Amino acid sequence: MKRRERTRHLIELGGLVVKSGLVELTKDDRTALYGAFLELALTLQSENREQIMALWHRRGSRAFRSEAEAKKDAAGGSL
Repeated sequence: MKRRERTRHLIELGGLVVKSGLVELTKDDRTALYGAFLELALTLQSENREQIMALWHRRGSRAFRSEAEAKKDAAGGSL
Protein backbone atom coordinates (compact mmCIF):
# COMPACT_ATOMS: atom_id res chain seq x y z
CA MET A 1 0.00 0.00 0.00
CA LYS A 2 1.38 3.39 -0.92
CA ARG A 3 2.05 5.90 1.82
CA ARG A 4 -0.77 8.25 0.84
CA GLU A 5 -3.27 5.39 0.59
CA ARG A 6 -2.12 4.05 3.96
CA THR A 7 -2.49 7.49 5.55
CA ARG A 8 -6.01 7.88 4.18
CA HIS A 9 -6.90 4.38 5.39
CA LEU A 10 -5.64 5.12 8.91
CA ILE A 11 -7.53 8.42 9.02
CA GLU A 12 -10.74 6.66 7.97
CA LEU A 13 -10.27 4.01 10.67
CA GLY A 14 -9.67 6.72 13.26
CA GLY A 15 -12.85 8.42 12.10
CA LEU A 16 -14.79 5.24 12.80
CA VAL A 17 -13.43 5.15 16.34
CA VAL A 18 -14.62 8.73 16.87
CA LYS A 19 -17.95 8.11 15.11
CA SER A 20 -18.66 5.11 17.34
CA GLY A 21 -18.46 7.33 20.41
CA LEU A 22 -15.58 5.33 21.91
CA VAL A 23 -13.30 8.35 22.23
CA GLU A 24 -15.84 10.21 24.36
CA LEU A 25 -16.93 7.14 26.29
CA THR A 26 -13.33 6.34 27.28
CA LYS A 27 -12.44 10.01 27.77
CA ASP A 28 -9.79 9.54 25.08
CA ASP A 29 -8.02 6.88 27.16
CA ARG A 30 -5.88 5.30 24.47
CA THR A 31 -4.76 2.48 26.72
CA ALA A 32 -8.38 1.51 27.33
CA LEU A 33 -9.16 1.80 23.62
CA TYR A 34 -6.23 -0.44 22.75
CA GLY A 35 -7.38 -2.95 25.36
CA ALA A 36 -10.86 -2.91 23.87
CA PHE A 37 -9.46 -3.53 20.39
CA LEU A 38 -7.40 -6.43 21.72
CA GLU A 39 -10.58 -7.85 23.25
CA LEU A 40 -12.33 -7.54 19.89
CA ALA A 41 -9.45 -9.34 18.21
CA LEU A 42 -9.69 -12.17 20.76
CA THR A 43 -13.43 -12.37 20.18
CA LEU A 44 -12.83 -12.80 16.45
CA GLN A 45 -10.51 -15.71 17.13
CA SER A 46 -13.39 -17.74 18.56
CA GLU A 47 -15.33 -20.40 16.73
CA ASN A 48 -18.28 -17.96 16.54
CA ARG A 49 -16.32 -15.58 14.32
CA GLU A 50 -18.72 -15.69 11.36
CA GLN A 51 -21.81 -15.05 13.48
CA ILE A 52 -20.09 -12.21 15.34
CA MET A 53 -18.92 -10.61 12.10
CA ALA A 54 -22.43 -10.90 10.62
CA LEU A 55 -23.93 -9.24 13.71
CA TRP A 56 -21.40 -6.41 13.68
CA HIS A 57 -21.88 -5.94 9.94
CA ARG A 58 -25.65 -5.62 10.34
CA ARG A 59 -25.27 -3.12 13.18
CA GLY A 60 -22.77 -1.07 11.22
CA SER A 61 -24.94 -1.10 8.10
CA ARG A 62 -27.96 0.10 10.07
CA ALA A 63 -25.91 2.86 11.70
CA PHE A 64 -24.52 4.07 8.35
CA ARG A 65 -28.02 4.03 6.81
CA SER A 66 -29.48 5.88 9.78
CA GLU A 67 -26.74 8.50 9.59
CA ALA A 68 -27.26 8.95 5.85
CA GLU A 69 -31.01 9.37 6.35
CA ALA A 70 -30.45 11.91 9.12
CA LYS A 71 -28.12 13.91 6.87
CA LYS A 72 -30.67 13.74 4.06
CA ASP A 73 -33.43 14.95 6.38
CA ALA A 74 -31.21 17.75 7.74
CA ALA A 75 -30.45 18.90 4.21
CA GLY A 76 -34.15 19.05 3.41
CA GLY A 77 -34.05 15.94 1.28
CA SER A 78 -31.79 17.54 -1.32
CA LEU A 79 -29.06 14.86 -1.05
